[in-house]
Amino acid sequence: MSDDLTTATADTDPRTAPAPPRAAQKPHRREHHGDVVDDPYEWLRDKESPEVIAHLEAENAYTEARLAHLAPLRERIVDEIKGRTLETDLSIPVREGDWWYYGRTVEGLQYGIQCRVPAAPIDPANPMDPAAWTPPPPLPDPSQPREGEQIVIDGNVEAEGHDFFAIGSLDVSDDGAWLLFAVDTEGDERYTLRIRDLTTGTTLPDEITETAAGAFFDPSGQYVFYATVDESWRPDTIWRHRVGTPRSDDVQVFHEPDDSYWVGAGRTRSGRWLVIEAASSITSETHVLDAANPTGAFQVVRPRRHGIEYDLEHAVIGGRDWWLITHNDGAPDFQIDAVPVDAPHDPPVTLVPHQPGVRVQGVDAFAHALVLDYRAGGLPRTAIARLEPDTTLDALPWPGPAWRELVAPLDGEKLVSLGTRGNPEWAQPTLRIGYTSFTEPTTVAELDLSRLEQGPAAITVLKQQPVLGGYTSADYAERRDWAVAADGTRIPISLVWKRGLVPSLDGDESAMTGTAARPQPSPVHLYGYGSYEAAIDPGFSIPRLSLLDRGVVFAIAHVRGGGELGRAWYENGKTTTKVNTFTDFVAVARHLIDRGVTAPDRLVAEGGSAGGLLMGAVANLAPELFAGILADVPFVDPLTSILDPELPLTVIEWDEWGNPLHDPEVYAYMKAYSPYENVTEQAYPRILAVTSLNDTRVLYVEPAKWVARLREVGADALLKCEMEAGHGGVSGRYSAWRQRAYELAWLLDVVGASAE
Repeated sequence: MSDDLTTATADTDPRTAPAPPRAAQKPHRREHHGDVVDDPYEWLRDKESPEVIAHLEAENAYTEARLAHLAPLRERIVDEIKGRTLETDLSIPVREGDWWYYGRTVEGLQYGIQCRVPAAPIDPANPMDPAAWTPPPPLPDPSQPREGEQIVIDGNVEAEGHDFFAIGSLDVSDDGAWLLFAVDTEGDERYTLRIRDLTTGTTLPDEITETAAGAFFDPSGQYVFYATVDESWRPDTIWRHRVGTPRSDDVQVFHEPDDSYWVGAGRTRSGRWLVIEAASSITSETHVLDAANPTGAFQVVRPRRHGIEYDLEHAVIGGRDWWLITHNDGAPDFQIDAVPVDAPHDPPVTLVPHQPGVRVQGVDAFAHALVLDYRAGGLPRTAIARLEPDTTLDALPWPGPAWRELVAPLDGEKLVSLGTRGNPEWAQPTLRIGYTSFTEPTTVAELDLSRLEQGPAAITVLKQQPVLGGYTSADYAERRDWAVAADGTRIPISLVWKRGLVPSLDGDESAMTGTAARPQPSPVHLYGYGSYEAAIDPGFSIPRLSLLDRGVVFAIAHVRGGGELGRAWYENGKTTTKVNTFTDFVAVARHLIDRGVTAPDRLVAEGGSAGGLLMGAVANLAPELFAGILADVPFVDPLTSILDPELPLTVIEWDEWGNPLHDPEVYAYMKAYSPYENVTEQAYPRILAVTSLNDTRVLYVEPAKWVARLREVGADALLKCEMEAGHGGVSGRYSAWRQRAYELAWLLDVVGASAE
């Protein structure tokens, strides 16, 4: 094996390539279920060690040297992103209480500025008057403030002096007087909470450190409810803080002792109830409290039962208060039942029945409508039922005449994501919706509930995401294709490309069925995730255009373990069926190669976090199919992490991955697929692993160990560690653009599409 990797290096002159860092090997014994493992790189876990920091800095220097030739390309990509982005812009205002709230971005500034202007009073005699609900019109010059504009919070001011900045809680009291905000300046997702008087701009002495995201005011504005985390970063306790009092007076209102559960809190949209949810990956329990009595005791609605998940939505139907309960009790793909708030143990009325393969995700209740979100055919769907004063529950079963399917006014061939967004007000007569596709920039529109039966005609477009530089969606195409896994399961694939640059896709369907003459294979960027029932839905991306315009096809492998095709799709890609996630991705790669869309030397795979585990696994399973592997914050040492209940969030993860600490079969199963454990003497594709020092979800040590082991077998593996960032990478939009340009330049170099 060559120690300087020059034989595997394609991006620097072999005569000048620097020697890669070599992590020292130190004995470390791990023994479980009679299996003894020596892990010589486990010492890299000590984040406080100067030796560890020195090694990470050496890795960064090596990666920078190896990729220095891509600096001009990175700058071009950054310029392309900037050139397509309207840097000074305003979001569409959203009414909340007596104010219109909106975000402002300013050219040259990293962070958004949250603003508001007064709203016209709502006439109690005519609360549905459209004038009170019509947002202020767009400004001819978005760089200028609106009349009466007040800055609620300026992220650029709050971020001064910090390399990293993120907001985890942001709430304004119902009377508009107080601002609650919580910030993280390390990337470790521990937030410091503060309260500001919006009339005077004075920040109160109240300061609460080490909180989780999601703090909020009660309706009176006198109290703040917030969560704190335990030593393993698990949100485990809900507290009540009275504005203007010291933290030592805060009251613990809920504590979850079970290490496999986390907690969160919030308010119903109606404002009538405070809600605390305790949940594991497969079980949940909800506690409620009348918001008019914020110092009272929360009451459980349905006690937890192992394997039963549910959540609540408060609705008023026919003049009566109801809990709408979305649950999987006897309904694997979930259903929605209604029970009276004042008689929660009465027999439930089924509102949305269980339909196998139709994944019911939940319902949002408004004074004048119910909004159902579900998945069918691998795509998100939304249906709406209008509520009149005399509407009764028995008129609302879905599907039925009361419900209207929400349809985006787009070309029917597009793969569309559509849903409601930015609707905080309970009594609003319109609903804000958003829709997008791989080729259609995100559009924000308003749906007039009084004209719901008119379908798309009831939708008024308020704004489409601006894309500068002459972008035209018709220049790009998208398609759904299917691969077949070894067990016969059909795996959906989403494809998007620029017309005229991809011969294998520009022709008719024969190009995808293998009946046409094979054109030259194209470079393909294949993305995958496949965990936690998360679906990777269609969405527009400005940075992605820098790939598409260079002839790269972007593809998503919708593998098992995700949520695209119902709960069974998820169940068949977790715990002891997890390997299906990996083999599905390999099947998609082979399908694209066999159909002539691409070739192994033109195919790069990408995944992040749990998708990074997917990347590490396929690098071991089928390295011959890929030219490169881009692994963002990759979970590549899962067995070591899941074996240690003291590590952040480990116990919570046992429902997703299994419990190898107590189950020898799970231990053996995980050890058989763990990327770090299964690095072997074989030819690997080029690998770039990107991580962050302060990530608390997937610790930096996992990719650091993985890269060290890959180097042992001669792999061309690079590690880039952000020293001031967390799980989501760097903060600030310009920094994020540069980080993404760094990754895309590497990807283009690997597939041979780096030349302009």
